[in-house]
Amino acid sequence: MNKRFLATGLLLSVALSTMAGCGKQNSVDTNSEAADLISEAPEWAQASAIYEVNIRQYTEEGTFDAFAEHLDEIKAMGIDIIWLMPVHPISETKRSGTLGSYYSITDYREINPEFGTKEDFAELVDAAHEKGMYVMMDWVANHTGWDCAWIEEHPDWYTQVDGEIISPENMGWPDVADLNFDNADMREEMIDCMAGWVRDYDIDGFRCDYATGVPTDFWEQARAELEKIKPVYMLAEDGNTDSLLEYAFDENYNWNLYDNMVQVAKGSKNADKLKLYVCDNEPEGTYSLNFLDNHDKNSYEGTIVENFGSEALPAFWTYIFTIPGQPLVYSGDEIGYDHAIAFMEKDPIDWDAQTADYRELIATLSEIRKEHQALYAGNSGGEMETLETGSSSVIAFSRSTENDQVIVVINLSKNEQTVDGLNLPENAKVLLHADSTGITAKDEMEATMAPWECYVFSTDN
Repeated sequence: MNKRFLATGLLLSVALSTMAGCGKQNSVDTNSEAADLISEAPEWAQASAIYEVNIRQYTEEGTFDAFAEHLDEIKAMGIDIIWLMPVHPISETKRSGTLGSYYSITDYREINPEFGTKEDFAELVDAAHEKGMYVMMDWVANHTGWDCAWIEEHPDWYTQVDGEIISPENMGWPDVADLNFDNADMREEMIDCMAGWVRDYDIDGFRCDYATGVPTDFWEQARAELEKIKPVYMLAEDGNTDSLLEYAFDENYNWNLYDNMVQVAKGSKNADKLKLYVCDNEPEGTYSLNFLDNHDKNSYEGTIVENFGSEALPAFWTYIFTIPGQPLVYSGDEIGYDHAIAFMEKDPIDWDAQTADYRELIATLSEIRKEHQALYAGNSGGEMETLETGSSSVIAFSRSTENDQVIVVINLSKNEQTVDGLNLPENAKVLLHADSTGITAKDEMEATMAPWECYVFSTDN
């Protein structure tokens, strides 16, 4: 399926009757025009991983300035895209916890003073750009905090029941108020707020929170307006709403793969089942986000170490960096930080409390991914072909483009496995060998694979 484009004069009035799994299926005729725009992910996104930044907890100071000092460390891992969790002021009314949730926003145009000033934010973005990095903001469109001025000034911008503004239904979020996307004025203001960060601070894109809780046609309207300023990169927190990828977004979450990888790591599912959850058939030009951790998983469902185990992580890092899609690294994952980071309280990462050091591995995988187009995300990358190994615990696959082929073999189990029936090309060269301890030196593959052992090969086509 080709990704849709919006041409001049096309009304952004999209019927949502076919939209699956969306909590708000409202539609508004916006009478907005796009200027011959095509929504394509920027080329710079195809080869880089994303690093999710928790500003509050990244340093003791919890500020933009303090985090900026660590940009070189992230760049050294070969990661060029940083996603900043919400940086806006947090409401105090009905606040959860001491400091409140980043996702309970008071003002979309301002900066949380806990993190610094607008000038500090601008300096962080500029510093990232100077290093050849890109910055995505986290955007929360489904709801605001209860201190947002819109509640008093424009109560009709919110969902109401019996004349009372309500929280999003059945979500367990009492600290936020549900926005009404039937209101065209609210939509226009929301989009103008987004555009301001792109126009005035040169933001490169947005990760959009609970994207399925907002009508698809709003996101399409927003994307069209943002593209008038500059090409942007759009990530939806969603895993199954196909309409979001038709125009508005470049990427969504691979929730199913994550859940099944955890089961494989814990030994309750065989590794060969993972091929069912690798997404390589999305709309043209789009792809999935593959992750071992993120802020929600870490805080509420277990740390990366609890869910995967330190010994297995080199194998799983290798897997998500080589399958179709884009890999994600969350703050602290690179040191195997085995602590559930608090969401509403100050709980800075203890960078000395590492269980392992995966920075060299991530850097090597990033370099391999950038040097081999077969591993790119989206249309530029190679399709995935499963290879026979004779073991349900050993995954092998190739990804090929016209001039590039990469072959990956991984024992995703805690037991030694014997590989049978895998015929590697004679010119296969080991790009990476790793086991439960991390990167090790090995020039050729042996038939018996140690627990969590993995290889990445290249061939000359």
